[in-house]
Amino acid sequence: MCKHVLNAQVSIRAPCCRRWFDCPVCHEETADHPLLKTTEMVFACKKCKKVFRKDITTFEEADEYCPHCDNHYILPAETPESKGQIMVELEGDEQLIKDDRVKQRRPRDDPSLVVELDPRLLGSSSSSQQQQ
Repeated sequence: MCKHVLNAQVSIRAPCCRRWFDCPVCHEETADHPLLKTTEMVFACKKCKKVFRKDITTFEEADEYCPHCDNHYILPAETPESKGQIMVELEGDEQLIKDDRVKQRRPRDDPSLVVELDPRLLGSSSSSQQQQ
């Protein structure tokens, strides 16, 4: 499991050592050589456990899905730094804006949460039998 990309949907086979990694940083941390660049990528889907190849020179929107199970594997990366926060990327701008707002929660003893039920509307079989 990758500690850099928490929502990795595929593993990628490194063309240089033919070992499987979830992200390039995992390769960099464990291998004693640089990652070899290639145009043909070999993926292993984590959902269906099947392997497939993609040529990245002709990569299209339909190629964002596993050809075996349609798992969408091209997603915005969820990293330990971004977990639970909203990250917005502005088109044409290299900056990211982080939304630090925290959802306000009402306490459980809030009187606006109390709902009184009308026993006549509950449809209890025992109360309807008593009335007959």
